[in-house]
Amino acid sequence: MSLRFDHGLVIGKFYPPHAGHHHLIDTAAGRCGTVTVVVAASSVESIPLAARTAWLREAHPQPNVVIAPVVDDVDIDYDDPEIWTAHVAVFRQALAAAHGTVPEIDAVFSSEPYGAELARRFDAVHVGVDPARERHPISGTAVRADPVSAWHLLHPAVRASFARRVVVVGAESSGTTTLARALAASYAARGGAWASTRWVPEYGRTYCEEKLATARRTAKDDGEPEPWLDDLTWESAEFTLIAERQLAWEDAAARVGSPLLVCDTDALATSIWHERYLGSRSPEVVRIHERARHDLWIHTSVDGVPFEQDGWRDGELIRDHMDQRIRHELRERRLPHVTVTGSPGERLARAVQAVDALLDEGWTFTRPLTAER
Repeated sequence: MSLRFDHGLVIGKFYPPHAGHHHLIDTAAGRCGTVTVVVAASSVESIPLAARTAWLREAHPQPNVVIAPVVDDVDIDYDDPEIWTAHVAVFRQALAAAHGTVPEIDAVFSSEPYGAELARRFDAVHVGVDPARERHPISGTAVRADPVSAWHLLHPAVRASFARRVVVVGAESSGTTTLARALAASYAARGGAWASTRWVPEYGRTYCEEKLATARRTAKDDGEPEPWLDDLTWESAEFTLIAERQLAWEDAAARVGSPLLVCDTDALATSIWHERYLGSRSPEVVRIHERARHDLWIHTSVDGVPFEQDGWRDGELIRDHMDQRIRHELRERRLPHVTVTGSPGERLARAVQAVDALLDEGWTFTRPLTAER
């Protein structure tokens, strides 16, 4: 039978957390009354300590797991006793902040070679967990070098943060939805980590349909003529709701998708529609746009695309105006974007070219503090 400890300790950078880390923490949680996980990040690292802390708290909601973040900028030298003492002081600081006092540590759980010395300095038992990394052959270094290959070993919250988000924007009847679907499908067809590539539909369309359906039911109950789109009135709060819900759909899809997420519109486009219907911009919707993280915008030009009225659209003159507004906003805000024209096939080819260029840039992480640094 496994030994039961009152208080266990796990220490790491979690830069970023991966399946091996989660196995380590879960193992400690299963063998301890309480386990404290010290997230020791250095200030030179590019993933914020707050993000790592939030990811771990989401991944480990067990009531006996305590996540304790701390900044540790002490040099690393496993052969220097004074440096060891300085690190342990930082770890004790994190323990005191999390518990109000430094608890007695019974066991240190680790997959690292330095685990035994760390346990000795806490006068605790060392419990090695998969030190050869046979169960989860991954490391933070490997994830940073190639997140795509390690995608299946990352928690959904980490995936949502790492996924490259591409937004397809355009005026009505300019092929945005057609292109968003086709772009996601073209990457899903590549298989591997890309097989789960998704596209996020436009929530504003869904909201409009529901709004009109509600108005029609109300009119029918009151014996009034059936309303149409032109009869609907809009409030600013509705656009805020649409933008928030769009972003929520996007975040949910990013958690379960591939390293690429294709989004059919965003809060920037919603802010332009707010201007169209209410005559001014919405600061709240703009703030949602600024809060969201997107990497590339693909603008579907109306040039050469015949206008098709599907019963929901404003009209061709408004379409041309909205096309110019979107072009202006992308340029004015200096957002990375491309404009696609031509046939559907030509538009898709240009979009794939732009997305491939984005993905070829890879993911950039600053080098952590190491013994060799």
